[in-house]
Amino acid sequence: MTANTSKTIWQYLESRPESWRKQLYLKGRKLTAHTVWSDMIVNSMTPAEVADSKDLPLSAVNEAIEYCENNQQLLQQEAEAERFCLEERGVILEPKITH
Repeated sequence: MTANTSKTIWQYLESRPESWRKQLYLKGRKLTAHTVWSDMIVNSMTPAEVADSKDLPLSAVNEAIEYCENNQQLLQQEAEAERFCLEERGVILEPKITH
């Protein structure tokens, strides 16, 4: 599998043309590949633990990890776009530091 998602055939991942996001989702779930990957990292979980916690096949988690590791630029761009939209709406994402 390659980083070029337009030419890659994924078993567990799919695009969602109706979504503003270009990253892939787990088929049949409202779950992005990035959510699976970041939950694993943030919670110091193994792929098997993530698979168990999200009721996914281990191979689906491994596929999401591979996808995310090969598409860092896209994921970063989408995170920045989401942050900008939230900030434009007045959502405070980080606490203000007062001295």
